[in-house]
Amino acid sequence: MKKTDIYSELKRNGLKNTKHRTMILDILKKSSQPISAEQLFEEMLVRKISINLSTVYRTLDTLCDKNLLIKLNVKGDNRTLFEFNHMIHRHHLICLGCKKILAIEHCPLEGYEKVLANETNFTIEGHNLNIYGYCPNCQIHNL
Repeated sequence: MKKTDIYSELKRNGLKNTKHRTMILDILKKSSQPISAEQLFEEMLVRKISINLSTVYRTLDTLCDKNLLIKLNVKGDNRTLFEFNHMIHRHHLICLGCKKILAIEHCPLEGYEKVLANETNFTIEGHNLNIYGYCPNCQIHNL
């Protein structure tokens, strides 16, 4: 995403364009994996952007509230990860060994969600699904 695209996304969501917001969105947009607030903080320091960890957390909360980022809570890992919201519905496979995260591009719950809506008369607005297990590499090391 170009800087101008980030600026227009912020404006469209009623947010001021700040260097911290722009940098966080840029880092997450380019990342192939979800990132923790601490990792973002470290990356910003590497890029010589002066910021406090508390500012990173506040900025992440604001961007999540505006649906520009997605929060991912990893079971047994007491931390929250963040990823850029590409507006693509997806789920994740999460390795309990190395904490590697793989995105699942198709939704296995789409049909079930429709059945539930019909059976319960619920208006379903969405769902989250994370699947936990061990990647091939961790399976080999756990033998």
